[in-house]
Amino acid sequence: INYQNLVKMKLIEFSKRFPDEASCEEYLKNHREKVGVVCKRCGGHQQIWDKYNKCWICKKCGHKTTLTADTVMHNSKLPLMYWFTAIHLLTSTRKTFSALEMQRQLGHKRYQPIWEMMHKLRSVMGQRDTTYQLSESIELDEAFFSTENSDETKKQEKRKAGAGSQRKSKVLVMIESKAVPENKQKKGKKDRKSGHIKMKVVPDVQACTVTEVSKVAVAADSRIITDDSRSHTKLKGYFKEVYPIKTLPEQASKILPWVHTAISNAKSLLLDMYHGIKDEFLQSYLDEFCWKFNRRSFGDRLFDRLLVAAMSYRPMFQHRIYD
Repeated sequence: INYQNLVKMKLIEFSKRFPDEASCEEYLKNHREKVGVVCKRCGGHQQIWDKYNKCWICKKCGHKTTLTADTVMHNSKLPLMYWFTAIHLLTSTRKTFSALEMQRQLGHKRYQPIWEMMHKLRSVMGQRDTTYQLSESIELDEAFFSTENSDETKKQEKRKAGAGSQRKSKVLVMIESKAVPENKQKKGKKDRKSGHIKMKVVPDVQACTVTEVSKVAVAADSRIITDDSRSHTKLKGYFKEVYPIKTLPEQASKILPWVHTAISNAKSLLLDMYHGIKDEFLQSYLDEFCWKFNRRSFGDRLFDRLLVAAMSYRPMFQHRIYD
């Protein structure tokens, strides 16, 4: 996967653009006013800015809307500079940052709020990508990621081997894959071109589960390319075309080239950055991987795209004490 265009915005450019807390507040205020601030109490669109309390006051009912209301920073006690810096660091590398490294970069004393901030940003990445479906030609397969089981009762069970192991989380991987015309194929390159990707953690790989998740993630008029696993037997009833190709395990990477490349890259990234991931947080890390993959050609726009998403969504991630 080519991430060469991903790293564009340098640290010195970020420092010039956002030198202090006031510059972050001004950017957030201007963006929200451009989109339109709506009163949650009465739905009014006419707002007066209170510069002393840093909030909007509804002309109709007097309800106050804070600067960070209904954003990823909602009710956060961290400075805006922390959020903006974290967004810059996350989008300035093709890999990722651990919460511990982010804490060190920001110079914050406590680990817990930085850990939560990172998961909230990944949460809005995932929410942003749920607003569209994959379409046209889709490669589909399952992957098994090694994770730490957070359920103490399951830890005491006898460990199973292989794909059914309690240490293996099941992930459904779907990626747009379009054939490259023969006259444009390059030697040593894949004969298919990748588009957008989705990775969804699933409780099992039974046919009903795979079909239900696929129906949400993929448009009904799509063409599905997959293997002849029993997990895919019910796909034909919901999609325009389904091509289950019988293949040996060693040939799977040729039939589904981009699915296997994406799985390999995701596993390498997580293994390189984290020593162990709890199964309940795996989706969060996969959301970040997919978000960056889907915007790998955005270049210096990547920072602004995540910033806009951060100002448009409240995180699904809820406060919890990190164990």
